[in-house]
Amino acid sequence: MKQISKLLLILTFFGLITVSCSDFDDVNDNPRNISEEQLEVDFQNIGSNYQGIFENIYQYAPAWSYQLQQNLNADVYSGYMTNPRPFVAGANNTTYNVVSGWNDFIWSVPYTEVMGRVNTIDRLASEEFPTLNAVALILKVEAMHRVSDVFGPIVYTNFGDLENAGVYDSQQEAYNAFFTDLDTAESILTADIENLSFSEFDLSYGGDYTKWVIFANSLRLRLAIHISKVDPARAKNEGEKALNHPLGVMASNADSFFVNSNIDHPLATIDNSWGDIRMNASMESILSGYSDPRINSYFSEVNPGDAETVPVIPGELKGVRGGLPLLSGFADELAQKADYINFAVLNDDIHTPRVQLMTASEVYFLRAEAALRNWAGAGDAQSNYEQGITISFQQRGANGASSYIADNTSSPADYIDPVTPANSISALSNVTIAWDAGDTDEVKLEKVITQKWIAMFPEGQEAWTEFRRTGYPKIFPVVSNQSGGIVDTDIQIRRIPFVDSELSTNAAGVAAAVNLLGGSDNAGTRVWWDTGGPNF
Repeated sequence: MKQISKLLLILTFFGLITVSCSDFDDVNDNPRNISEEQLEVDFQNIGSNYQGIFENIYQYAPAWSYQLQQNLNADVYSGYMTNPRPFVAGANNTTYNVVSGWNDFIWSVPYTEVMGRVNTIDRLASEEFPTLNAVALILKVEAMHRVSDVFGPIVYTNFGDLENAGVYDSQQEAYNAFFTDLDTAESILTADIENLSFSEFDLSYGGDYTKWVIFANSLRLRLAIHISKVDPARAKNEGEKALNHPLGVMASNADSFFVNSNIDHPLATIDNSWGDIRMNASMESILSGYSDPRINSYFSEVNPGDAETVPVIPGELKGVRGGLPLLSGFADELAQKADYINFAVLNDDIHTPRVQLMTASEVYFLRAEAALRNWAGAGDAQSNYEQGITISFQQRGANGASSYIADNTSSPADYIDPVTPANSISALSNVTIAWDAGDTDEVKLEKVITQKWIAMFPEGQEAWTEFRRTGYPKIFPVVSNQSGGIVDTDIQIRRIPFVDSELSTNAAGVAAAVNLLGGSDNAGTRVWWDTGGPNF
């Protein structure tokens, strides 16, 4: 086989050197080849980069990449989902025995597929086609605030700078840069709001720049709320800038930020094909305790009524505790997985290729918290809270929002594990749904964040961020903490350590980043906005 290959290479070489110069011209002029000039028609040289950005804010394909980028960390840490299989004999991210090789995807995907493409767009479009570059800036902030919220310090302002390559920004510096990039993007778009040059490449808003400015304002409000405890003056300024912008923030489900792709949602593969993710026990506790109608648009039964294989009452949606160890009595990981795999799966409404990254309901809850913090333009906290619930019900096609909002008795339910009774646990909160003006701001905030957490499903990254920032909702701790004392079981995991690829190629940059972090480079250290202090 090797001799045949070598012969073919020789023949190919001699065949090429016998081609005349005119023949080479014919080859180069092949009409099937696409020249740079042809790519520039209809902005294709710029626009071809956007799909890769949209589909890698979190990575659509392959599904296992998304599984490592977000699903086996933020989606689980948020209390949304959990894995029925105790990977690596139970010593994995979900039990706080952080697997370094898994976490590289959290870092590498956005840097390769987002930041690299954004830099290309900036080089090609910033001067001649500024609106195209403005959208890229908004997408850049959306992707990279998520990275910073996982690690803390990140390479942001110095990305692509050959002289300062690998130099990290502190998280505070990164957030300041996020706000600056949003300022730039909004200024450019509002000056040319009717421009339609982006419509062909837009996987979210069909090229409507008004919607993009509204999204940018809403993203600014989200980031302002993130830093409201650690930098209240900057937070208030940025939040009020968003709330009082002439185009405002998201107000209806039509404003929500989704990515519309032709690629299947990776959760469809992880959930359905592999059986590697199921409903988290915290979701069961809160949704079933509130008799929340949205539960049926989030989750479904598997093999309902099959009493021999499903230790669940037909019609009941059961969750799995997070952080399962490999229990004695099970031969291996797959044997233990078999006992939990028939618990509640994600509903097919969640598996749609239309991936949710920010909704109008989230923004109403942001406004509710802003009102509690007395930010100008936020409106009334109760009205925003109730509208957030209402619009979430509308998004999910659920009925009964009015009676749900008025419920002042229901609260999260105790969790019962029918497979391993030792995993059963009492509810951690007795907070109800109905707004009570007499409640303290702390109780009001717990209600706001709990309802925001429900509404944001399945976007685990933002849900984990808000849990760390506020302590709400009260999520069940892991069954098994294998961090060796690094992570407090009750406080739960706070961040992901810097990844091996950075440690091996940018050791000096990482060392400086650890100093910026202000603590050890481990999963128990809080990021900048995670103060650990009171919410008010």
